[in-house]
Amino acid sequence: MNIKTLIGIGAVALLVVYGININNGLVEKQESVNQAWAQVENQYQRRADLVPNLVNTVKGAADFEQETLTDVIDARSNATSIQLNAGDLDNPQMIEQFQKAQQQLSGALSRLMLTVERYPELKANQNFQDLQAQLEGTENRIATERQRYNETVQSYNTDIRRFPTNLFAGMLGFDEKAYFEADEGAEEVPEVNFD
Repeated sequence: MNIKTLIGIGAVALLVVYGININNGLVEKQESVNQAWAQVENQYQRRADLVPNLVNTVKGAADFEQETLTDVIDARSNATSIQLNAGDLDNPQMIEQFQKAQQQLSGALSRLMLTVERYPELKANQNFQDLQAQLEGTENRIATERQRYNETVQSYNTDIRRFPTNLFAGMLGFDEKAYFEADEGAEEVPEVNFD
């Protein structure tokens, strides 16, 4: 074998080893994104699991508005019917659809909590107070996990776009992942009026 052949084989071997290293690094980052997404789903599931107990506790108030309860039940059903798996995370439309269903449930729960204000006996119910506290804690956990997911996605997306990793990422099938975005209208300052 001549020296040029050995240099060529060495260069190809070096390129293969480099490609394997990039692949393994991206697989690790991709799994971090998947794990972060699983945590987001876990917190949304926790919220969905609290809703039936909350609704049953509120039903105890005999004259409670049935329409409000129906809205919460329907929103929960819609939110839990939309399932995303790790393969869907590179599709912004799927994330948006999932997010809209979760926003609908958040809105229905907010309306329920506002309506409860008119029922002092319900506000004094210890089960309701416990469920309300759990729900508030879960909403905070959801926000935290969404932030962690976005941070993990940012790290992953940055890596697959950097040169020379981007040359290998495309060939190896690593696509950008979608972010959670702010709710529609979140940029507007709410108007507070005490009149």
